[in-house]
Amino acid sequence: MKTIAPPPHVVLAGRHVVLEPVTDDNIAEIAGALATPETFAGGWGGGPAGTLTDPDAFTPWVCGYLPWQRGGHSYLVRLADGDQAGRCVGTTSIADFEPDKQSCHIGWTAYHHSVWGTAVNPECKLLLLGHLFDHGWGRVKLQADAVNARSRAAISKLGATFEGIARRDQRRADGSWRDAAIFSVVVDDWPRVRAGLEARLLDDRGVEAG
Repeated sequence: MKTIAPPPHVVLAGRHVVLEPVTDDNIAEIAGALATPETFAGGWGGGPAGTLTDPDAFTPWVCGYLPWQRGGHSYLVRLADGDQAGRCVGTTSIADFEPDKQSCHIGWTAYHHSVWGTAVNPECKLLLLGHLFDHGWGRVKLQADAVNARSRAAISKLGATFEGIARRDQRRADGSWRDAAIFSVVVDDWPRVRAGLEARLLDDRGVEAG
């Protein structure tokens, strides 16, 4: 069996977004995008009880929350076009690399609420999935809090396959346990998923319909 390794942790550039590797020098920018109640409301970062709006508190917390110091690849999401080009609007990561299974996990993803329903998420997933499948990975897991209908719908709309519910998967900030809705995209799905994502990005304005 061919041995694979995590793909290069490099800048990934699209038409609407640029994914820039998180470093000590840029991680503080994430607070400007995500230190808001809306970010935590759907379950990210442990849910509403974990809400942090003070940038001075958010930055050291997010350093530990993202997997970039535990073998993962974390990215800043920047806008690439328009009058706000260069603005950080969120973060996403690849982690849980299992080379023997050719499996990994895209997650830890959140965007400023101003870019929800735009081209940002589909293009991020197009870039990340393409990067992984181009480097020999065969299965990518995506997941959301089972009660987060918006995130579950967004993952499903990507073309990912729903696999089921992992019960009592992770503790929330309030001490309760969340169930996780598990989805995947495998390499055999990739032509179909890629075509669907590319079709969603045809709108020059970067705004999805519906």
